[in-house]
Amino acid sequence: MLQQVMTSPGVIEFKEVPVPEPGEGQVLIKIMKIGICGSDIHVYHGEHPFTKYPVTQGHEVSGEITALGQGVEGLSVGQKVTIQPQVVCGECYPCRHGKYNLCEELKVMGFQTTGVASHYFAVDAAKVTPLPDDLTYDEGAMIEPLAVAVHAIRQAGDVSGKKIAVLGAGPIGILVAQVAKGMGADAVMVTDISDVRLAKARECGVDFCENTKNVDFRQALLSNFGPDKADIIYDCAGNNVTMGQAVQYARKGSTIILVAVFAGMAQIDLAVLNDHELDLNTTMMYRNEDYVDAIRLVNEGRVQLKPLISSHFAFRDYKKAYEYIDANRENTMKVIINVQE
Repeated sequence: MLQQVMTSPGVIEFKEVPVPEPGEGQVLIKIMKIGICGSDIHVYHGEHPFTKYPVTQGHEVSGEITALGQGVEGLSVGQKVTIQPQVVCGECYPCRHGKYNLCEELKVMGFQTTGVASHYFAVDAAKVTPLPDDLTYDEGAMIEPLAVAVHAIRQAGDVSGKKIAVLGAGPIGILVAQVAKGMGADAVMVTDISDVRLAKARECGVDFCENTKNVDFRQALLSNFGPDKADIIYDCAGNNVTMGQAVQYARKGSTIILVAVFAGMAQIDLAVLNDHELDLNTTMMYRNEDYVDAIRLVNEGRVQLKPLISSHFAFRDYKKAYEYIDANRENTMKVIINVQE
């Protein structure tokens, strides 16, 4: 079978390797689709601080079980599945207390350990999540980023009846907005400086979409939510401008949740954060319950994934997929690799 290997930034090779045999407690998966995310692009450009080369990428995935290892129960050959790509120790304090997404020894497939970018992949059955038959393989490959959004919304507790602002209309921002609405938020506003991305957010059913090149963030909050502004602000852009907007204009005593990863050291006005008694929280990946709810939200029609798929590339065209993303940053949401092509 073929396996993708990034040997150095911008250099992708394919090598022939044997199809793995599933060990005890493992399943063998025929990989069908892989989604490319922003972190993959950082690896491609040599800008990911926690990835060394060579590395086989791929962590947003869908596939079909083709073989079961000894002792595997609850899964079957032919079943459509996705994979939770975290590799955890199971022994540290977070792992022992159910927060394995914060494992002290956390490794993520495609970054610190081998990713799924190969024709077949053997993985522990515990990391496999079944997908409904009517969910497409494209949608299945997007459950991972959707689980990120679900976990982010959960960080604020119950969002029922809340007014929520999302800064950044990239794939994660639009998914966060959809999940908030799907989990009962009263109204959701997304901001960005790209009319193209805001149009995509509007297509996905977001209530208010504001371009902050044209309207001040404070005015957008007041116009759409009234004088009480937002109950929760999610920063899905992750830069000093957006976090500065959130801190400066948040309602006193409200909550800001950082979803995006800052590219460098942040400059935040902690005096205002303190004076306004703002809760600044963060979110990291997901847990199994987030995958389960992500699938449920798609099944119930509360989240749309298909509008976020921008393009497809064959497996051997992995590098062309990155080049396409670099050349079409504003217009690109989610690019999918068709592994079996």
